[in-house]
Order: sequence, then structure tokens, then C-alpha cells
Amino acid sequence: MMFPRVLSRRVTDLLSTMPVVYLQGARQVGKTTLAKQLLQESVMEHYFSFDDPAVLSAAGHDPVGFVRDLPLHTVLDEVQRVPALMPVLKMRVDTRREAGDLLLTGSANPLMLPRLSETLVGRMAVLTLMPLSQGEIEGREDRWLERMFSDDSLTGDFPASQYLLLRVVRGGYPEAVLRSDSRHRMDWLLSYANTLLARDVREISNIERLTDVPRLLQLLAAQTCQTLNVANLSRETGIPQSTLQRYLALLDALFLLVRIPAWYTSMGKRLLKSPKILLNDTGLACALLGIDEERLARDPLLQGRMVENFVGMELLKQIGFSDRRLRMYHFRTDRGEEVDFVIEDATGALIGVEVKASATVHSEHFKGLRSLQQVAGNRFVRGIVLYWGEKTLPFGEGLWAQPISALWATTD
Repeated sequence: MMFPRVLSRRVTDLLSTMPVVYLQGARQVGKTTLAKQLLQESVMEHYFSFDDPAVLSAAGHDPVGFVRDLPLHTVLDEVQRVPALMPVLKMRVDTRREAGDLLLTGSANPLMLPRLSETLVGRMAVLTLMPLSQGEIEGREDRWLERMFSDDSLTGDFPASQYLLLRVVRGGYPEAVLRSDSRHRMDWLLSYANTLLARDVREISNIERLTDVPRLLQLLAAQTCQTLNVANLSRETGIPQSTLQRYLALLDALFLLVRIPAWYTSMGKRLLKSPKILLNDTGLACALLGIDEERLARDPLLQGRMVENFVGMELLKQIGFSDRRLRMYHFRTDRGEEVDFVIEDATGALIGVEVKASATVHSEHFKGLRSLQQVAGNRFVRGIVLYWGEKTLPFGEGLWAQPISALWATTD
């Protein structure tokens, strides 16, 4: 089964004007499938994968000749595996300015890998493909964020969220989504994590004590949606802070870790505040911890963190689809008032999103949103508490409660 990817529209648009588009994202999120869809649609015409040993050998043996002979409209898959190609690709880009010349895909973020960042960055458009959104799984586009910024009022009932925990433990990796048996799904996710850390970690980073990385990833899964405290992590893991910083950067580069910066009225203070840490997929997080729906249902603390991580990643996926330029933050005051996610557009307008793993909503659940509303002033568009119910409910001017399923479902 092939899932239609909403991001394909943006990739196609950029290829019509840019000589090179770099499609990045974690392994197995569907980059190759999306590229092959573009081949079928004749947006691109030729395909080479560096996971193919013969192609990898040819490019490594003679990178200049390999790049010189590439035809127009070529896909190069997993390009980070051949760092020697980067300066040669730069020369090609600098001398040929034909739109849609190359589509590169990679499972490592070029901004975090010096060998790549010094060459092609700034000469190409970069898009990030994430695991499947819930809307993509259902076969529709997710436009909840667009509506939050544009609709004057919110109405409608949405499907009940009784299957929410199933969605959380399933996650969005296409291969995991296609496995209906929970044991087979967990086996695939654990195998994926082991293969990724054993192969890609060695390929892109020269690190010692490789066995520390899976343990760190498991700990981050258990503490997801918490603000990053490197000193505490160092004490808990016994990993020196300098080494820990390298490991965290590596997980960033492999798209397994997502950092949500703090929102503050002063841009300078935003940079000083600690980010909130999410894992890129709750299915992977649950597999790393060995937990299923039943365990989540029995553990309110873990359930709350996983549901918040799930919502945060759905919002980030919609930000990637959006025609607006949006950024996501978290908000916390010195008095402890907080909002899980703040989404701000280029004009400074923002919405706040609070996640509650509860079937009912009370006025006190809006405490953090009211504080954000006061600080943001007329930049505040609205605040939403996402909960497990079915109805959209008003809670004062600019404040609403809405079902979590509104993120992907249509109104009843």
C-alpha cells in the first residue's frame, strides 16, 4: 500500500523553480517512495540509490565522472553516504541552473554534518519528510493549523478518541502502520532502531561507547516532552556532558530527536531558555520502552507524555505542509504557568495549544493559555485545549476546547 504524501506538492513546486531540492528525513519515513512517485509522474526521470553497492562504488571511485554524466532530472537517494560527491555536486549546481536538475534525499541533516553543510547548503531548497501524519494515514490532508489561524470561530463535533492510544503506539512509520499485529509492529520498530543506531551512527560519526546511544534514546523516550537538562541527563546516564552533547547532536542529525525552543517576547531570551525534547515518533518511543496500549492506559504520567508528544509531532507535520511560515515553541513562566505548544507565524500572530489526556475540560486547564494571552496581547489569535471528548466548546474570548481528533478528522 502506498500512502499519498502531502509534502509531494511542495517538492514538485520547488523542483519547477530550483535546480536542486534536498528531501531529508529519518530512514524509512518514505523518502524513496515519494521520489519514485515523482518518477512515475515524470516530474523526475532517472534514479540512483547509494544503498546499491554498485552505485556507491561507482560514485566513490570517480565522483567527478559520476556527477558529470548524470542526466537532467535525476534522483540521488541517500546522498549523505558519499560525502566526496558534495563538492562535485556544488560545481554542477554552480554551472548549471536548470530547474529540477537534481532531487537529493538523505537520512542525515546537512546543517548538522560539516561535510555537507560547507558545500550545498544555500544552493538548494531543503524539505523535511516526517513519519505519516494521521491525515495521510486516513487519506486526506491535515489542515487544522490553517483553520486555527484563519477561521473566526470554531464549531463542530468530532469522532470520539477511543482509538487514540492505538494511534499513539502505532506511530507514523509506514512499515509500522501497515502491520496490524502489535507484536509484529513492535518487532519492526525495535529492529529499525537497532539497525539505524548500528549503521548510520557509525557512518556519520566517530563516537566511542556506541552502546550508550541506545540507552540514551530509551531514557529520552521515557522523559519525552520535558525541558532538556544536560547536567541531569549526564548524572542519570553517567555520560560526561561533552560526550552527551555530541550524542544529542547525532540524534538530532538522524531526525530521531526534535527540540522545541522556548517562546518569549524577547528573541534573545528565547535562545537562552531550555528547549523541550520530543521523539520523532511515538510508535518508536513506545517500542523502545516496551509498552503497549494497555500499559499506557494504566500509567497516567506516561500516557500524558506520549499523547503530548503525539500531538506535538502532528502539529510539526502540519507546519511542514503549510503554505504559511510557521514555527513551534513551548511556553513557561517563572511562576510555572506553561503552554505545551505555541505556533507563531511570520507576522508574530500566534496560537497556543495545551494537551490534556482527559475526557472533560475545566476552566483551570486554561491557566497557561490565559497567561500566554496576557503576555502576547493582540498577537494572540486563540488558545485551544485539545482533549479526549467529542465537542468543540468555548471557554471565554479566544479560548476553546476541541477534541484531539480534530487534528485530522472532519466534523460529524
